[in-house]
Amino acid sequence: MELSSCVATHRITPPIAPGVFPVVRIKKKPLPYVYHQDLAILGWKSSVVSSSCKRSSGIGGAESAALFFCSRVKASLGGDSAFLRSSSSSSSSGRLCHGPWTCLGVDSGRLGSRINALGGGGEGDGVVQARPTRGIIQPAKEALHLGVSMGLFLALDTYLKNLFEANAIRFPSALFGMIALFALLNLVSVVNEGAAARVEAFFVPANLFIQRWLPLFYVPSLVVVPLAVKDIPAAAGMKISAILVGGWIASLAVAGFTAVRVRAMVKTQLLPADPIPKPAPFSSKEVWSWAAVMLLSFVMAVKQPTALGPVSTTALPFFLSATVLGYLLGSRLTADAKKVLHPIISCAITANLAAIALGFATHTGFKSTLGGYLTKSSGNPGAGDLLMGFLGSVILSFAFSLFRQRKVVQRHAAEIVTAVGMTSIFSLYSTAAAGRLLGLPPFLTCSIVPRCVTVALALPIARLLEGSNISLTAAVVVLTGLVGANFAQTLMNTFGFTDPIARGMATASSSHGLGTAALAAEEPEALPFCAIAYAFTGIFSTLLCTLPPVRSSLLMIAGA
Repeated sequence: MELSSCVATHRITPPIAPGVFPVVRIKKKPLPYVYHQDLAILGWKSSVVSSSCKRSSGIGGAESAALFFCSRVKASLGGDSAFLRSSSSSSSSGRLCHGPWTCLGVDSGRLGSRINALGGGGEGDGVVQARPTRGIIQPAKEALHLGVSMGLFLALDTYLKNLFEANAIRFPSALFGMIALFALLNLVSVVNEGAAARVEAFFVPANLFIQRWLPLFYVPSLVVVPLAVKDIPAAAGMKISAILVGGWIASLAVAGFTAVRVRAMVKTQLLPADPIPKPAPFSSKEVWSWAAVMLLSFVMAVKQPTALGPVSTTALPFFLSATVLGYLLGSRLTADAKKVLHPIISCAITANLAAIALGFATHTGFKSTLGGYLTKSSGNPGAGDLLMGFLGSVILSFAFSLFRQRKVVQRHAAEIVTAVGMTSIFSLYSTAAAGRLLGLPPFLTCSIVPRCVTVALALPIARLLEGSNISLTAAVVVLTGLVGANFAQTLMNTFGFTDPIARGMATASSSHGLGTAALAAEEPEALPFCAIAYAFTGIFSTLLCTLPPVRSSLLMIAGA
């Protein structure tokens, strides 16, 4: 399909903020915001093209679809690069060759419609001319933007955490911040939609950073599992494994069948959702850079173990680079290989191998060295403490993902609320009951109750329930996600779940982020519902456990 058959170009006023243009309307239907910054990143002169395409193009709504740039071009188009090869002459060999554009079947870079070049003035038949000269100024601006936006997340999380601790408030501070941010975004959107867009655009770099590195923030507790399970009897470990697998199957069934039944009742038409921006994949340069950091920091940790202060702090760069390198290498494996060796497992393995190597080189032993990975001390932090310090920001970022998908939430509120609510209640209480039935010690049962909740919120739930083994909580959550990532699609096919909403809700409600990522890779139409269920399951489960009657009943069932 020629791009000229579906592109409609409109004269647009200058941006209302750096990178944000006002809403464009085609036949009274709003189109997504177009980010001027994305064109600038590639060195293009300002041009705004808004599209109104037939539904048959594969992207869009009932009458029109909108293709848009959302923050960094290479991220929003879902790849490591986005190229626009065009010709300033009469040649039509240019090609738009990445991401959503490819879905339209575009085979020519010549835009047959009229383009309003904001920087050049006037209209005319045109081709967007690429001028890929970034220099060092633009990367510096991007780094500064990321640093400021991510810094605000971290600062807000720290402020709320200290405030809640000072006032002895047991409610998770980051969850309160997320709810407040989401409410504020919606309020601002009602009053001034452009202002809400400016706020959302400002935090795009931070949100993409979190999305890109999210699994790393979950892995520290998995790395120290050898220390966490040393006092757990083998019989108790077998019982925990049985609860993990059996509970995952039951939770997936409850979520899927509930969504199917509600869908049959409400009969809400499924419409395509706006595409979710994807972070850029990891490059070979990043792999070699982290490998170099790991080698240099290993030498420093061996030769000068107190160069940066305490031993664990000096070893932090080495452990951090080993963890990151394992994740990067695991991410480069094929899809089939990832089913056996998931990137989270690979980075946990490399971190443990790093502990073995450092323990041998310094004659301190494996367990003593690994203990410095996650110290849980602000004055003597390890690599795991640094990574887990981002978990509060992960929860805060949910506000923006839910805000972006708010129309989907409104349209399918019945399916989402019912499926998430039923599954959250079932998962919490069935886990507590199973632990009691199998004779699992109460403190272990309370540690694994939030097995279907993302790590960022599972840890606060475990603390609310007085679970004493937080590392076990994180490990069970991660392992539940890995089971879902490998077997969710097969099980859903067995149960006969064919509806994208039911499949998305069932996967995310039972195996949170890891299951979501695996399903979205093969069934992108289910991704919006996965993302929504992933966030809402954690939020609803946490809210439930903050209620004294629910908390008391769970503790009673668990035998605590």
